Amino acid sequence: MNEFIALAKEKPDMSYGSAGAGSIHHLTMEIFAERTGIKLLHVPYRGGSALVNGLLTGEIQAGWSGLPNVIPHIKAGKLRGLCVSVLARAVSLPDFPTCDEAGIKGFDIADMLGLQGPAGISSKSVERLQAAVAKIMREPAMVERMAVLGMDMQENGTANYARFTKDDLDNYAKMIDRLGLDRKTNK
Repeated sequence: MNEFIALAKEKPDMSYGSAGAGSIHHLTMEIFAERTGIKLLHVPYRGGSALVNGLLTGEIQAGWSGLPNVIPHIKAGKLRGLCVSVLARAVSLPDFPTCDEAGIKGFDIADMLGLQGPAGISSKSVERLQAAVAKIMREPAMVERMAVLGMDMQENGTANYARFTKDDLDNYAKMIDRLGLDRKTNK
């Protein structure tokens, strides 16, 4: 990690890719750059697969991606991973450090997946859906599949999910404003 940060400071023309302007990966790298004091040229791609291809061909020097896109290439030695953006190591890459462990103290940018419904849905319907989804997500085959995808499945409940979503949107909105992106077009 220290090598990468030093290299990025030496080479202000170093580029990084994301899955698109305004994507979580774009914003995560911008937050990382801000925290580490580096400046990189952003190259937006049309999705995570195109981003990984840009890394593999040397078109870009760095990128932030979801684990499913990069795990096979890291394991094959074609890409070098530096860290994961959450405070707990990834189940699918247990020997892989977190950014916090790699020296970016407190760096914790997580995704949370949740089921959405229309405004005004009854609390009884929410409870039924929550119970059904929780049951499915605890099935061994589902737990195993999510681990392969690099996802650590946890039940957080409606209140925690709502709070996480609000905080997440607020944090990303601040970065979008700092980057001068249009919130509607991501340009």
